[in-house]
Amino acid sequence: MLPMKNPSLCALFIAGLLLAPITHAGVAGLPPGVRLALDSARIPAEAVSLWTRPVDHATPTLAINATAPMNPASVMKLVTAFSALERLGPAHTWTTRIARDGPIRAGVLEGNLYLVGGADPVLGYDRLWKVLRRLRALGIERVAGDIVLDASVLRLPPHDPDAFDGRGVRPYNSGPYGLLLQYNTLLLGLTPGKAANAPVALAAEPPLAGLVIDNRVLTSDAPCGSWYQDLQAVVEPGRRLVLSGSLPAACGPRTWSAAPLPPAEFGSALVAALWSEVGGHLGGTVREGRLPTGAEELFSDDSDPLADVVRDMNKWSSNVIARQLLATLGRVSLREDATEDMVTAGARAAAATLAAAGIDTDGLVIENGSGLSRIERIRADSLGMLLLAAWQRPWMPEFIAALPVAGVDGTARRRLGDSPARGQAHIKTGTLNGVRAMAGYLLDRNGQRHAVVMMVNHPEAAASAAAQDALLEWLWSGGE
Repeated sequence: MLPMKNPSLCALFIAGLLLAPITHAGVAGLPPGVRLALDSARIPAEAVSLWTRPVDHATPTLAINATAPMNPASVMKLVTAFSALERLGPAHTWTTRIARDGPIRAGVLEGNLYLVGGADPVLGYDRLWKVLRRLRALGIERVAGDIVLDASVLRLPPHDPDAFDGRGVRPYNSGPYGLLLQYNTLLLGLTPGKAANAPVALAAEPPLAGLVIDNRVLTSDAPCGSWYQDLQAVVEPGRRLVLSGSLPAACGPRTWSAAPLPPAEFGSALVAALWSEVGGHLGGTVREGRLPTGAEELFSDDSDPLADVVRDMNKWSSNVIARQLLATLGRVSLREDATEDMVTAGARAAAATLAAAGIDTDGLVIENGSGLSRIERIRADSLGMLLLAAWQRPWMPEFIAALPVAGVDGTARRRLGDSPARGQAHIKTGTLNGVRAMAGYLLDRNGQRHAVVMMVNHPEAAASAAAQDALLEWLWSGGE
């Protein structure tokens, strides 16, 4: 975390008003549709930070409270994406290595097998299955010793998945890990019955050895609104995941998710299950450990390139990918003899990357790079300058293509509806209790591209989506 005070929202607004006056347009300069939507939501203009500028102009079209640091929620992922692309390059990959410390005789590895993590953010169980199949193809039918999972590539601070909101079983609360597998996420396919109180069928992927799932979810006859609101997942002693609540029959099949185990336990359970699935046998256990000196590498497996990983992160706002990227930035920025944790180092490296690009980092606070934070802060004009800097980079196409298209895909797929601006904006959105934000690019009806940022920090922030859409429509129409 970058050293800075943790002000309350109230103090933040007061400081913004006293120390960071309006830079280009007064509060009265809000477009009429934006002001009307904010008034309808009972959100004062002082709770809003806004900045827009054509990408080829020298001055902003609007800059309202633009120098007041605000909580950006998941829009902070733009900082993480920019820093990663700038420091690592869009073709960067992560490598997972597979090694052994004993000979292979008559189908038996007489020793231990090692999976050595490289901090890959997207090592899913499909790729892991192929790695294990390749081991079988090398003639290994049985590992006489243990399968050892080495996650030591990342030096991390303690992570409490319950710390943010008490919902540690939700995947968005998972932390980074040196050998992260399947995003530390269990996918739960739910199919409601035909009548109320009928059992809901469950299909869980991937398989996790030793995990018992107690499915108590029932079908309801309620309308299909926020269908997941009544679902609960609780982990009980003995690796027992209890699912309860109801799913409306009107919803049809749905996919939910859970993070029932810490990353180390999740990885051990997944590897044990998949090794058995591919026909492998094990004399020992699957456990954590370190690769010993002298072990022989059998082969390695590379991730998709960073450009694709950033797309996965931003289209669906993956917190765990963002956390992995920030830790990776820390790892590549530290000397070999450093002892600092790589999340703290990553935050400092990201801030330095922005500063080197000419982006004002005054007021910037980075905790984990995902936006799932009550203390992360950035100014609207800083986000705007980040967007303009990205526009000039050789990796600009990858950066923009990773952003959700309003009204079309990702987390912005339900924005703008039937508006003529639908499909014309690539925007990253962010939502927390008391926070709603967006930042990205919009192509107006005259073919002019604009960078746009809007952040709302207020108890009624959830109601500000209409105001943000009104801003996009105003820009699309040429400010009319």
